[in-house]
Amino acid sequence: MLRRVFRCFLAALALMLVLSAEALADNASAGNLYYYGQSMSCRHDKGFSNPTAIEGSDPHFGWRLGRFVVSGFTSRTQDDVPVFLKNVGDQVKLSFILEQDINKLNGQEDYYINADENGYDQYFGIPKSHFGRGMLIIRHTDYQNDTPEPTKYKDYLKGIKVGAETDVDLFEEGDYEVALDYETRKPGVVPVVPEYRDYKILFKFKVRNSNTMLFLFDTATGNELFNGSVSSNGFRIDTANSHYLELSVKREVLNETRDGIVEDARFNGSATNGSEFTDPGIYTVSARNPTTGDDPTTKVIYVGDDDLLKASVANGISVAEVQQRIDAGASVAEDGTLVQAEAQIPDENGDDAGDMDASELPDARESKRTLPVRPIFIVLLALAIIIKVRSMVKGGGKHEKASA
Repeated sequence: MLRRVFRCFLAALALMLVLSAEALADNASAGNLYYYGQSMSCRHDKGFSNPTAIEGSDPHFGWRLGRFVVSGFTSRTQDDVPVFLKNVGDQVKLSFILEQDINKLNGQEDYYINADENGYDQYFGIPKSHFGRGMLIIRHTDYQNDTPEPTKYKDYLKGIKVGAETDVDLFEEGDYEVALDYETRKPGVVPVVPEYRDYKILFKFKVRNSNTMLFLFDTATGNELFNGSVSSNGFRIDTANSHYLELSVKREVLNETRDGIVEDARFNGSATNGSEFTDPGIYTVSARNPTTGDDPTTKVIYVGDDDLLKASVANGISVAEVQQRIDAGASVAEDGTLVQAEAQIPDENGDDAGDMDASELPDARESKRTLPVRPIFIVLLALAIIIKVRSMVKGGGKHEKASA
């Protein structure tokens, strides 16, 4: 019973440790936040173009409509725009926090977000349409520099609660542009003539995978090839959806004297995700992440059936050393590993006694000479012990009867 209770305790403890580790990992990403919230003034009914800083005479001066926040990333770098780096399991998310009552901006009556019925956006190429009470626009450019139509959320501010963080979208690798176009209305100098003004919150960011994942797969079997693997078929490069890595491939072949390797100038350059290589040779495949600047990930594999090159890659030694070991009697297995030669020991009649390791030859000969003696000695000793024990038992029995 106690043993069962102890096992249950250990299982519960292990589960708690796993959950704690996951929670710490989640908090590590969730704790990284980046905010955008600066509104810019635009000319009214001019496609929200030419945004400029809000001046002191502007009714929007000194207060903020809300803030966008990017979360779920592991780290951040910056070139011309922020770059959010994500690891496996991270979810980069954009949210919006509304800070004003859109029906009473800056606490003023009759000052509110207007339902823009003829809005258009010159920068994003959105034609005139009903924008409603705020138009949210998101445009994505992927790793192939393809930019489809932007995603549009009209009437975005309508129905959002003040102070609530509202999720907008999740983001994978790529370049993003985000804008919130909105129009305000307030009484003008002449009360019957309202004053309309256009504003824009515009920002850009990039999302990249922070790892340098590089996978190689056999083109025929689909099996994964690791550093030092050999394949007679060839391999395919897979970067696991990390599309911004810089890939390079170098191929080497045997020289004419077969005592070393030389580079093949035709195979020494860049590669892309999905590239396949089937020509025989030693391949050095490297992946570098230009965003992080970390050391590249490199894998060396061999394609073909030549034993010298196969063993060189599988064992991490030079071709010349492989040849020396083969000359000494070693052989090359199918996976490229070197198998040492085994010595043959002749018996007293000159026949081979069997395969023995050369380093154990003296011990092997001694064992061969003493092998017939030791088992006989052990058997005789055991018989003597058994006879002695039986005689002692019988003697003890007779003594007990005599005493009776």
